[in-house]
Amino acid sequence: MGSVPEESPAAGEETVFRSRLPDIEIPSEQTLQSYCFAKMAEVGSRPCLIDGQTGESYTYSEVESLTRRAAAGLRRMGVGKGDVVMNLLRNCPEFAFSFLGAARLGAATTTANPFYTPHEIHRQAEAAGAKLVVTEACAVEKVREFAAGKGIPVVTVDGRFDGCVEFEELIGGEEEMDEGEIHPDDVVALPYSSGTTGLPKGVMLTHRSLITSVAQQVDGENPNLYFSKEDVVLCLLPLFHIYSLNSVLLAGLRAGSAIVIMRKFDIGALVDLVRAHGVTVAPFVPPIVVEIAKSDRVSAADLASIRMVMSGAAPMGKELQDAFMAKIPNAVLGQGYGMTEAGPVLAMCLAFAKEPFKVKSGSCGTVVRNAELKIVDPDTGASLARNQPGEICIRGEQIMKGYLNDPESTKNTIDKDGWLHTGDIGFVDDDDEIFIVDRLKEIIKYKGFQVAPAELEALLITHPEIKEAAVVSLKDDLTGEIPVAFVKRIDGSEITEAEIKQFVAKEVVFYKRIHKVFFTDSIPKSPSGKILRKDLRARLAAGVPSDDTAPRS
Repeated sequence: MGSVPEESPAAGEETVFRSRLPDIEIPSEQTLQSYCFAKMAEVGSRPCLIDGQTGESYTYSEVESLTRRAAAGLRRMGVGKGDVVMNLLRNCPEFAFSFLGAARLGAATTTANPFYTPHEIHRQAEAAGAKLVVTEACAVEKVREFAAGKGIPVVTVDGRFDGCVEFEELIGGEEEMDEGEIHPDDVVALPYSSGTTGLPKGVMLTHRSLITSVAQQVDGENPNLYFSKEDVVLCLLPLFHIYSLNSVLLAGLRAGSAIVIMRKFDIGALVDLVRAHGVTVAPFVPPIVVEIAKSDRVSAADLASIRMVMSGAAPMGKELQDAFMAKIPNAVLGQGYGMTEAGPVLAMCLAFAKEPFKVKSGSCGTVVRNAELKIVDPDTGASLARNQPGEICIRGEQIMKGYLNDPESTKNTIDKDGWLHTGDIGFVDDDDEIFIVDRLKEIIKYKGFQVAPAELEALLITHPEIKEAAVVSLKDDLTGEIPVAFVKRIDGSEITEAEIKQFVAKEVVFYKRIHKVFFTDSIPKSPSGKILRKDLRARLAAGVPSDDTAPRS
């Protein structure tokens, strides 16, 4: 239990919540690469990265050597301390070699989805000041002409292309041992995030912040909260997203685990890899959980080796948890909570600890060690006590240094006392567990009542004929806003709008009822699995919310 009093704070005082575990010593003065490979004497000959597509396996010693060679190759191509490399890649071993190679030079890596449009890629490369791009065949044409015009070299991991350098050539030289002087507060990762509002911004994560975040997950007196060197971890979530980069790759390296890399999600391939490699830890996001829970192609025997499932990036309701656990009965399921700007992990499930704490359904765990969390009234900024929903704020060495070249946005996100304001609404209960209500900007106001989209979405997908669902607000002259749903039905379903409305109405208070249903072929999501509600609101504004012709009433 936390040591924070449960009564409301006195005027001017703050209620600050801390982890149920004690703080630990964190070696945050190290470089990220030395921290990740600190257990080399124990794990050097063990599998480190396994390419799920080719079957090729690299030991820890081989991976460490290849990161040195990548550093040497990047240096030969003009990358040095303070520069930025763009990784425009799906999951592959070369992602790790490039990222850690750049880190050895004191350079940063900005990560991007190779399926972005050329405009999105060029905008990020330019904003980040990329000096070199590492990419693959599917994205070469999107970046080659732009890069040539800027004098930026392009390195490809899966073939030879005119005007590009093959990755094999990059790592073909000798290792260079001289890493130069790297300060813990040097930027090492530069993912892009919209934060609580606005256009994507470069999030400056330092050696110190990433080491602190990884240590909060796998170090200390009660170590291996997530996994150990005996585990085989599935790396399915995209490494260009900070959740996978931090909590799968970097945490896996620090723990000494074997990491099985998948390029894209496919139910059949997932089952094959779990069986072939005896996967024990599976980090997922709710859309993948939904797919597994509803798939006839997956049985409990297929996933029997998995002992732990981590879920993050979006809330997961009790009904979905129950349906999923029926498919994976040997595992512990725990939700985490994170935000790119926070390093990214804010809270984690302590059901994974060596001395596990019982976790309530719907909880995303307790605040990480060596950090502070508070809940504030979004209107007044006043500190709130337990069981009072408000904006979640986090403070600690794991949070970002700031937004690249954007002091105003940085100031609006990190206040003068060092608190990072997440834009998420939640509360801390009597047992220090954190529950997310929803995004501050996504709350629907119906005649002054608050309606949380995530709650309705969790309910909708429990219907056997609904595969996916998203809820957003629609302006209404009478009530202010009304909740409307976008629904993707399972194949062959003819469920109607009226039936869906009735299904929801039976389960919620009047102001949470769905007023309109729009059937769709897909729900837009970010690579991390978060529903892109702004895209759905744009559909409504454009007057074309539906994209199929199925019956709706």
